[in-house]
Amino acid sequence: MIRVVYLGNENSATANKLKYIPGQTVKFVSTYKEATAACKPKVGSEHAIVFYEHGIRTEDITAITYLKTNLKNVYVILVAPSLTPEDIKTYRNAGVNDTISETASVTDFNKKIQFIIDRESLLFGSDKPKKKILKFQIPLWKRAFDIITSIAAIILLSPVFIITALAIRIESKGPILFKSKRVGTNYKIFDFLKFRSMYVDADKRLKEMSKTLNQYAAQQDTHTVRTAPLGEEAEAEMVENGGTSDMMITDDEVMLVGDDFVVSEEDFNKKKSEDINNAFVKIENDPRITKVGRFIRKYSIDELPQLFNILKGDMSVVGNRPLPLYEAEKLTTDDTIDRFMAPAGLTGLWQVEERGKGGNMSAEERKQLDIQYGQTYNFALDMKILFRTVFAFIQKENV
Repeated sequence: MIRVVYLGNENSATANKLKYIPGQTVKFVSTYKEATAACKPKVGSEHAIVFYEHGIRTEDITAITYLKTNLKNVYVILVAPSLTPEDIKTYRNAGVNDTISETASVTDFNKKIQFIIDRESLLFGSDKPKKKILKFQIPLWKRAFDIITSIAAIILLSPVFIITALAIRIESKGPILFKSKRVGTNYKIFDFLKFRSMYVDADKRLKEMSKTLNQYAAQQDTHTVRTAPLGEEAEAEMVENGGTSDMMITDDEVMLVGDDFVVSEEDFNKKKSEDINNAFVKIENDPRITKVGRFIRKYSIDELPQLFNILKGDMSVVGNRPLPLYEAEKLTTDDTIDRFMAPAGLTGLWQVEERGKGGNMSAEERKQLDIQYGQTYNFALDMKILFRTVFAFIQKENV
């Protein structure tokens, strides 16, 4: 059970909206001590949502800190206009879990409450830390759509699977499929499948490539020139030789491995607050990619084995892109965890939005779109994303 409490002026615009939330009885209080009393659970499993009206910052911090100190079962939502980065940091440190605009509609407030109720076990956890697990379940309509779609696609595209597999095997030695560990819904780790598009000795070829091949070389500092794409098959080869899928150790430093890159841990830590994607070098006409690999990447054929991930239940047709392990490890705070409350997907919201922006999208923008999808996904949105994906299917950038 979750109770909803409003701390502020009962005659304010926000209070008037909360009075019309369907199916909810909101308790209105004017002091944080009254709010604390209203939120105290009658039984251990009861939780509360407190909408706190933004006022004078020093007084706000005192009230919020008091609530969070005296209650372990409360989710505090700050009702406020746009905040400065400094204010956001200050309120987060005080214990604010979320914010909502003071101009939000009754529907917006209701959606916020329902979102918290639906994810109660995730947001509040259990009295026993070992039982704090994610209990998200994919909706029946979405799972049914995934099964039907993946089976139909596998059958219809079976000639493409056979031809691609033969072409990869004929052109170069090595496995036909590439596997890497990825993190999907509920932080579940699974084997992410793709057709191999690089030579198996891609990491050795990297050492032979000149610095001048880097499109961004002129823009890189000396210490960032070491940051370079490793290649998915090089990562797979490393794993087969006893390494891990997201970290390797060279003679003098630890290297973190992502989807198409490797970066030293030292450099990564220096740049972790920046857009990581823009920090990695990009090599035009990369000689490590096979001829078959270049073709299947251009037309996204290398992604087709993920249909088996979808059929198995690791992924969905539409969702948030599954992340490499070390990237997912960074996104475990209250303001980013929502991206994992939706299925991992073959295509998703940020992919179609990014293509619409010509590939210009920061890591922060991608993260926010993932969170948005996790909070709002539905059948209509999935169909819209699929429709847009069809028209953006052929990648135009030859990299």
